[in-house]
Amino acid sequence: MKERELERLTKLKEIENNLYSKNINYICGIDEAGRGPLAGPVVVASVIMPKDSMIEGVNDSKKVSESKREALYEKIIEEAISYGVGIIDQKEIDEINILNATKKGLTMSLKELKVRPDIILVDALTGIDTLQIPYKSIIKGDAKAYSISAASIIAKVTRDRIMREWDKIYPQYGFAKHKGYGTAMHINAIKEYGICPIHRLSFVKNFIN
Repeated sequence: MKERELERLTKLKEIENNLYSKNINYICGIDEAGRGPLAGPVVVASVIMPKDSMIEGVNDSKKVSESKREALYEKIIEEAISYGVGIIDQKEIDEINILNATKKGLTMSLKELKVRPDIILVDALTGIDTLQIPYKSIIKGDAKAYSISAASIIAKVTRDRIMREWDKIYPQYGFAKHKGYGTAMHINAIKEYGICPIHRLSFVKNFIN
């Protein structure tokens, strides 16, 4: 590993290493993917990484290319002590709103863990059900804490794979390219073809007549 990358990862692990120095053993990072898109689910991932984990390239998923994320995903789930994923579909997002759907997905992902964490680090969310596990909310946590970065990659890759599958069923919308986000291509497709069953009605109402 190059010196610069080692320095970056060491800095990214400062929050965790500080907690480890206080005899905290299991730190769970949590992040989501898909709060903003017009279609598809929101996906929340929880992950507990080993204390000595230093996977080269782990970063906020938005700063990593799609092919690199796929490779990192495999390394992260192989090395993780435990991980869990919560998926809330577009219908439920419309029913309970995106914030509540994200919070529900978070609790679902925690219930999937095989090991109970001592503390949770979560990207920006508060007022969440963490099953009585203490948590620390970190603004832009996916760029500041290693375990949240790892969770962001699990969440993003899981969601991207789901959207690529939907693209096979509804190819006219280009879901494989934009993953349901409100790009010009996507909005034009909605105007041309109308909406499909995976669109979030509460998000697309401005684009349909």
